[in-house]
Amino acid sequence: MQDMGTENRDSQDALISENAQLRSRLERLEAIIDQVPAMLYTSNNSRKAVNWCNRRLTDTLGYSEEEILSLGTEFFRQILHPDDTSILAISQQSFQEKKSMYGGVLRVRRRNSPDWFWVVGLGIPFTFDKQGNVIDVICVFLDFTNAIDTGNQISEALREVLRRRNEDVLNKLTAREMDIFTLAARGHNNKEIAEKLNLSRYTIETHRKNIRLKLKVRNTPELVALAKQIGMQ
Repeated sequence: MQDMGTENRDSQDALISENAQLRSRLERLEAIIDQVPAMLYTSNNSRKAVNWCNRRLTDTLGYSEEEILSLGTEFFRQILHPDDTSILAISQQSFQEKKSMYGGVLRVRRRNSPDWFWVVGLGIPFTFDKQGNVIDVICVFLDFTNAIDTGNQISEALREVLRRRNEDVLNKLTAREMDIFTLAARGHNNKEIAEKLNLSRYTIETHRKNIRLKLKVRNTPELVALAKQIGMQ
């Protein structure tokens, strides 16, 4: 029969063994997170500031984790192409509206480099407050230029993705909104559209506001750009 001393030693040995196994698993997971061929980070959705990142991100973009955390939103202003910075606000709004994932392509650059490179960016809600609002988002940047080994497949994939996106865009609009969207994309103002469709200018303005909300564009130039992307011009 084991005495209490032997039982305690066995229990301690079991705990030590379990802790060693957990430490080994943790170290392996940390190594995988740092070495995975993707830039990972989490950010606060209200402030759009990074609060954690993996080593792949720091090595690729040339900033230490401490610098990234201290820069806050300024970090994104430094690495993002000026034409792509609006994506931050759009993604932020999307998560506030309970969107389960936000994704797109954008241009970034390494610190002090004049050259931009394309990345695929994906984000999903990570933590929530008691009301279900998103607090933190977990995000990934995938260097698009590293996918050059499958050039033909990339071209085909982009065509398929755009085709599906175009269908999704058009399906969001009513028949009347589609008419107005088409005319607006061709450069007609509200007065001209109202005359062509025998509607009041106020009605056209209301429809255009609804169209912008449905298609997530903020103004006429973005509306025209979207129409061009889906081949409506």
